Formats: sequence, structure tokens, C-alpha cells
Amino acid sequence: MMAKPERAPRRSPGGGGTAGELVYAIGDIHGSYELLKELLAAVARDYAGRAKGRRPILIFLGDYIDRGPQSTSVLETMLWLQRREDIETHLLKGNHEQGLLAFVDSPEEGSGWLRFGGVETLASYGVAPPDPVKGPQAYVRARDELLEAMPASHLRLLQRLELMAIIGDYAFVHAGIRPGTALKAQTERDLLWIREGFLDAPQAFEKIIVHGHTWIGEDPQMLENRIGVDTGAYETGVLTALRLDDGQRGILQAGRGAQWRRAPPGVGGELVITRA
Repeated sequence: MMAKPERAPRRSPGGGGTAGELVYAIGDIHGSYELLKELLAAVARDYAGRAKGRRPILIFLGDYIDRGPQSTSVLETMLWLQRREDIETHLLKGNHEQGLLAFVDSPEEGSGWLRFGGVETLASYGVAPPDPVKGPQAYVRARDELLEAMPASHLRLLQRLELMAIIGDYAFVHAGIRPGTALKAQTERDLLWIREGFLDAPQAFEKIIVHGHTWIGEDPQMLENRIGVDTGAYETGVLTALRLDDGQRGILQAGRGAQWRRAPPGVGGELVITRA
């Protein structure tokens, strides 16, 4: 979801450490499979020249599904990445995945998920959306058809998503954290949904927070205490990855209107890698 520009100052954050690991954090995909393919190719080219024997770590910040047209293909790609032995993959849970799981458990209460992108996910599995006029049974019918069409591996993946990953000086979550609460005490709701209180927080956290969930345009949000990697792929047509390699940071992007351009503040003056 697009948000107003953050009120916290746009200062260039100090480079955090990753305990020697080469890490790529990928923002919200939202069914944008073609963009995902382009970005993964760019990431592969990038780590081919940087890994130097290390096993790259790919962290996906959630919201694989909804809004875009190809949620099924995105989830299949996540499964493929998990099977690879040459990379380490962490799949975080987003509020949209939580919405789908809630629909599976209680379809009669699923109108909210359907309004914010679930209809597109149903369509990607060949399921017609429920007609509210027909009452609760229409939602049960759509849920049952979804479970029949969805591979069991997709459902297991959604049920096993992580809430947080921590590497070196960074903590990776979907939406953000509750300021003043220890990382180990964060609630799932805040990790998946928070905006107010987190986006405008000026203080340092236990770790530099890398998150998705909220976007303001085609550029990531680079602040001292947090880095927002969601760039609204389903609407802007730009999907973003953040590269972290101890004190160095870089941005890789795939999407329309792509060209070489200067990176936003906070990535050490490197160039943004984009694709047409």
C-alpha cells in the first residue's frame, strides 16, 4: 500500500554488518511473476561476481500473492528457490498471506481479504470469486474450490512462513516492529501490519529493520533505523532487492522504464541496477 512520505529524516544510514554474509532482501511481489523473474536474474548475475565462495542468502519480505495476476507462479518460484542448494532462502510472512490463511480457516469472514487482492489470487488458481448476494455459502464454495485447485505444496509453504530473520546488525520483517518492544517480544500482528508508530519513529532499534508492506514510489526508503524495500510492484511496475554485504549496500531493480541512475541516499553512492 502506498503511503505518504515518512516523517523521519532522510539521513544516510551507517553501513551495518552482516557477519560476513552476502544478503539480498526482496520486497513485496504481489503476483508480479515477470518482474520476479527479471529481478532474480539480476540478483544471480550480481552474486556471481560477489559471492567469492559464500552461499548467498535471499530473504523475501512477504506479500507474494494478491493484486497482481500470477500468484500461483510466484509461489511455485518460492518452492523452486527453497529446493536449491547453492543459495539459502528465507520466506517471511506478509499480511496478505495471513489473509489467505484466514480465508481458508473461516471463509465466511473472508470479504476483507477478497477486497484487498484475494480476488486476483483466486483467479490465478482458476476460481471464480464468491457472489456476496448468495451469502456465506458462496464464500465456502470459493474456499473449497481454492483448496481443490491449490497444490498442497503451496498451502504448506504458506503455513510455514517465517515472521522474522536476523543477520548481523539487521532484522528482516514484513511490516515493521513496535518501538520500545524487544524483537523477541514482537507480536505477529505488528510484524505483519504495523505502520503508525514505526514508520515515523526517529529512534534507533535493536537492529536496523529491513521491511516491506509500505511504499512511497519506485525508490526504497533508506533511513538510519530502517530500510523499506517495497516499491509497489503491482502498481509502479518496479520490484526491488536490497543487497547487504557487511558495510556495503546496493539496490537492484527490475521493471518498466528501467535505466542506470544514481542510487537513493544510503547505499554508498552505488548505481541502481535496473532492467527495461
